[in-house]
Amino acid sequence: MSSLHPDTRAVHLPKPPLNGSTPIATPLYQTSGFVFDDPAVFADGMSRPDGAFVYGRMSNPTVRTMEEAIAGLEGGVAAIAAGSGMGAINCVLLGLLKPGDHMIAQTALYGGTAATVTDLATRFGITVTYVPEDDPAAVREAVRPETKLLYLETIANPMTQVADLPGMCAAAREAGIVSVVDNTFASPVLCRPLEHGADIVVHSTTKYLSGHSDVIGGVAVFAGDELYRKVWSFSSKLGATADPFAAWLTLRGMQTLPLRMARHCENTRLLATRLAGHPAVRAVHWPGLPGHPSYELAAKLLPDFGGVFSFDLVEGRPAGERFMSSVKLALLAPSLGGVETLILHPVTTSHRTLTPEELARSGIGEGTVRVAVGIEHAEDLWSDFLQALDQ
Repeated sequence: MSSLHPDTRAVHLPKPPLNGSTPIATPLYQTSGFVFDDPAVFADGMSRPDGAFVYGRMSNPTVRTMEEAIAGLEGGVAAIAAGSGMGAINCVLLGLLKPGDHMIAQTALYGGTAATVTDLATRFGITVTYVPEDDPAAVREAVRPETKLLYLETIANPMTQVADLPGMCAAAREAGIVSVVDNTFASPVLCRPLEHGADIVVHSTTKYLSGHSDVIGGVAVFAGDELYRKVWSFSSKLGATADPFAAWLTLRGMQTLPLRMARHCENTRLLATRLAGHPAVRAVHWPGLPGHPSYELAAKLLPDFGGVFSFDLVEGRPAGERFMSSVKLALLAPSLGGVETLILHPVTTSHRTLTPEELARSGIGEGTVRVAVGIEHAEDLWSDFLQALDQ
């Protein structure tokens, strides 16, 4: 399987064998626990992530199949599924950091992640240094004896800055610190950060991996076994557990991930390019546009540029609010990565907990509108955007 193209791997997911045959679709094991004949096997399953299935908080066949499938797509040795993307992020951060530690994070972060990092500083005295996502020298300068971790996003939410993964992860490795990359916006179709030197990749499986706006979930994928077992030991106690039905739905969605990502990117290219030429639009933020600050880096790192972009209107926040109230096909809603196009106002939703200084540092304006482009016909979406701009 390791030699297959990711498009093929997404279709041919791992399956648990059953008495000489194998199911075509992964079965749903909707059970809280498992029965044993042998006490030694029972005890062994409680102590390690790859032992017998014991209890749903620790392991489940459907969940493990999803973990193996996503680890395979990302090129990792193993994965840990969680009940949400933030659950996966917290499992990693809380599992690897302790009071007094220092971490480095890129300046532009998803609002939930930024709030978590701030909370870590307040609760546990974990200090944070923020650096540009494309400046390995800044990582080297920020490293201290107590530095433990570098946190990046392949494509940042919502202004779509692209991280210099090879350079940033190399700087982390030189310093002996763990590099963690949120790859949600890119998905394994567009980028596999472990191939660029990352130690851990996290996803909100709610988004592109499941792809149908009906799942809440998260996953962390590991390049090495030691970190995997360390975080698993913590996560099994934390209890941010993935639900088997959510895992089953995610597996079902993953099989069309390459097809969906191609359409997301195709539609986004049309909308972003046309909006960039519209007189009511001041700026469009998508790394596939030559004027974007990450364009050259993205062109080297990614085969395509993702299905999310943001834009600012000339008349600012009032015009943005009119636009969001006027769309008819696009939906004003949270999240992204589903088949339908969703829009939101980051300042009051996804990044509402950031201070004005933090918003400015991330490049998010009062009038910024984020668009998560679906797989509808692109001309229908453009017609919807045009009529909303006319308002």
